[in-house]
Amino acid sequence: MDKPARFLGVFIIVFLLSGCGIIDWFYLPPGEDTAQELFEAGNDAMRDKNYVGASKYYSKLKDLFPFSPYAVEAELSLADCYFLDEEWPAAVDAYKEFESLHPRHQAIPYVLFNIGMASMNGYPSIDRPSDPIVEAYSYFQRLIESYPNTEYAAVSAEKMKECRKLMAEHELFYADFYYRMGRYASALARYKVIIDKYQDVTEIYEFAIEKSKAAFVLNTENEAEDTRKQREGSWRDWFKWL
Repeated sequence: MDKPARFLGVFIIVFLLSGCGIIDWFYLPPGEDTAQELFEAGNDAMRDKNYVGASKYYSKLKDLFPFSPYAVEAELSLADCYFLDEEWPAAVDAYKEFESLHPRHQAIPYVLFNIGMASMNGYPSIDRPSDPIVEAYSYFQRLIESYPNTEYAAVSAEKMKECRKLMAEHELFYADFYYRMGRYASALARYKVIIDKYQDVTEIYEFAIEKSKAAFVLNTENEAEDTRKQREGSWRDWFKWL
């Protein structure tokens, strides 16, 4: 084979080999991000307040690299994403999962506090079941008992007072509702709950005492009226029989 032909053959082979590289570059899927790259991308998204985007990076890191040194921080950052995005139920679940997986982690006081705050923030209104507020109270209480010297303990004490007020307001809402409906026995029972359980919520406690007195009088009058009607009704039946 003459030299020009040989050089042409070599050129064709080189071109084909380089062409395979070009084809791979265009058509093969890109390599997977590393755990560090996903973590840094999530952090960048967090700084930009792109919480949805950040949660996707942290979730992917958790799924692909569960044993990575970055996985634990990603779990906590994912919970923070939900919290900052005001996705309260998702935040509560994510923080609880973190606590169950890492009960001795140094961030547990922070986690307990944020569970309480997310539960409080997710409580829609006093006319709804008070379970989230009761749960928030319990987490603040746990925090104070288990980590009394942390920066979150003093704040938790104030938050517990807020929870107590919300719980008392919940009872008062239904007590007043029954009172307005003329269901004084039911109202009296709700006012009694406040008097028995919420003496520390002074304003609501004192109001409940006054309203319970009025409810008692009105309920007594209703019962007397019902008794009178029943007695008169029996007399009417007796006269009809005659």
